[in-house]
Amino acid sequence: MDAKTRPAGKCPVMHGGNTALGKSVMEWWPNALNLDILHQHDTKTDPLGKEFDYREELKKLDVEALKADLRALMTDSQDWWPADWGSYVGMMARVTWHAAGSYRTSDGRGGANTGNQRFAPLNSWPDNVNTDKGRRLLWPIKKKYGNKISWADLIALAGTIAYEVAGLKTFGFAFGREDIWHPEKDTYWGDEKEWLAPSDGRYGDVSKPETLDNPLAAVQMGLIYVNPEGVNGKSDPLATAAQMRETFARMGMNDEETVALTAGGHTIGKTHGNGNPLDLSPDPEAAGPELQGLGWMNTKGRGIGRDTVVSGLEGAWTTEPTKWDNGFFKMLFEHDWHLVKSPAGATQWEPVSIAEQDRPVDVEDPSIRHNPMMTDADMALKVDPIYREISLRFMNDFEAFSDAFARAWFKLTHRDMGPKTRYLGPDAPTEDLIWQDPVPAGRKDFDVNAVKAKIAASGLSVSDLVTTAWDSARTYRGSDFRGGANGARIRLAPQKNWEGNEPARLARVISVLEPIAAESGASLADVIVLAGNYGVEQAAKAAGFEIEVPFAPGRGDATADETDAASFAPLEPLADGFRNWLKKDYVVSPEELLLDRAQLMGLTAPEMTALVGGMRVIGTNHGGTAHGVFTDRAGALTTDFFVALTDMAHSWVPVGNNLYEIRDRKTGTTRFTATRVDLVFGSNSILRAYAEVYAQDDNKEKFVKDFVAAWTKVMNADRFDLSE
Repeated sequence: MDAKTRPAGKCPVMHGGNTALGKSVMEWWPNALNLDILHQHDTKTDPLGKEFDYREELKKLDVEALKADLRALMTDSQDWWPADWGSYVGMMARVTWHAAGSYRTSDGRGGANTGNQRFAPLNSWPDNVNTDKGRRLLWPIKKKYGNKISWADLIALAGTIAYEVAGLKTFGFAFGREDIWHPEKDTYWGDEKEWLAPSDGRYGDVSKPETLDNPLAAVQMGLIYVNPEGVNGKSDPLATAAQMRETFARMGMNDEETVALTAGGHTIGKTHGNGNPLDLSPDPEAAGPELQGLGWMNTKGRGIGRDTVVSGLEGAWTTEPTKWDNGFFKMLFEHDWHLVKSPAGATQWEPVSIAEQDRPVDVEDPSIRHNPMMTDADMALKVDPIYREISLRFMNDFEAFSDAFARAWFKLTHRDMGPKTRYLGPDAPTEDLIWQDPVPAGRKDFDVNAVKAKIAASGLSVSDLVTTAWDSARTYRGSDFRGGANGARIRLAPQKNWEGNEPARLARVISVLEPIAAESGASLADVIVLAGNYGVEQAAKAAGFEIEVPFAPGRGDATADETDAASFAPLEPLADGFRNWLKKDYVVSPEELLLDRAQLMGLTAPEMTALVGGMRVIGTNHGGTAHGVFTDRAGALTTDFFVALTDMAHSWVPVGNNLYEIRDRKTGTTRFTATRVDLVFGSNSILRAYAEVYAQDDNKEKFVKDFVAAWTKVMNADRFDLSE
């Protein structure tokens, strides 16, 4: 049909193919397994190309010049978005805080490490109102330094410099955060269908904060941590304190750090609610092109300066909101407070009475003064007994408060960067901090072949060797660079007692490998990985292929004193599809848990497929179960798993919860048993396509090579020294 015959009004472009107007595959088939999480950082989205090395570019950065430009920015007020009191310190601190504050220990996701605040949903969260203005103010600096500074590093540094300008002696700063280039749309932030919906749905019991749904930390959809107006917007400082304690703990913070961050975060800057929030334009993702990528612009009146609307609360916390001082605690404890409504209708606390000179001045006219304010979270520091004791100590010891905040701020902004060995730049502190999971350097000069010979003579089975190495390495999380085989923490509490690690079997294997490490001078961490490699080599040999698994010595052994046992609790695997194990039945399907684990380990879908198939035939299932071991040659690295899975001579019959029998169609004889994790590689269209590759008669050797490559990737995931 040409232009002359096309019906009037018909657009030649297929609508919805590239925008939200059309249905996606998952919208048509919502129950299908969504593998997108394994592809969310596809290199094709990166405009800098595969050859770009940010760590190398950083070496060209003039750090002092960058910091000087940031210091100048703090007082370079722009007409299009004027600074409060002529200073952007409060705004930049908030931009950084809200980037870093999305971090959660449960899965290591969120945080400032990737620059994800630039993309949805974070760039349009209700709690992130006007952080888009802060990033746009930073753009001239990003433009100037280009590839030598990532957005992630710049956003994290901006708030740190803001505090320095305000007068705080900061603890230091490390560069090294690399940008992502696409929304992390598959990160689970909650299943609410509307922003700021009542938090009851994400709690088993909202009055019991510990029942907050894992892996979440924030109390409501679209908030960074707690509701400043109280639980579900109803003021109750004691109830808010309970939520704070749980939420900040899930961010990796203890009570002292929680008090320091809350008070320090509110020592500078102000809240904004002097207007009608209904007059604001949509958030950045929903705004029209005329708004230049910005959101929440006022459609009536000025909408800037004293008339800005952000949270809806209105006012500053201290008398001098651009200065680092002890004014927050003095304001909190030296006044009585009562509930009022802000001009925007938000619930906040104001002093019953206050001297005129103690009231902060207007952001535009210093001849005008306003009442200070406090949120429910601030009042929690006054009424919760533990928070109150810490707060009073800080009020009476400004140096202690400043040091505690500086350290907590550094932790907040660096928690998801991993070990100190990944830090770059001249201002990175040298002090070892327990939350950095320090690991001593290991030796590299031991005789690898001699150690392998001792492993071969140890009497340990291939399954023992491969399983122990896997369990040691599988804790690695690319989300915050924690876990992994380096450090051999699998022999320490709490890991040695985790159900998924089969404590009795683990202790038996470790008792054999420890003397080998001691005799050879190698670290136990290296011996565990080398033993797993040897097991893989033997499994490949049994399948008819001679192959050497790459090994890089140099891992160290952490001590119990170098291990924060409590902080390792969230790393415990509650499921491991690679070993066909679930700790219990979950609402989330076993195959979805497999994808989550694979993504945290940095695996692609093909790598995940190769590893699952190989682990099955090697015989590494938790507890030695036969589920998914589709072979009569267990222990050999064959393609039998994929061959059986794609063989239509078999039928799959459910016989129990997450249990299936693989039967011969003609005889009805049960050949094998399987779980959902096994069968998804034959039933899901994408995963079956990968499985078919390995089931082909001509890809037996390819499978062995692919398995070894994926195995090596897992074993070396936490070897950050190898990429330097």
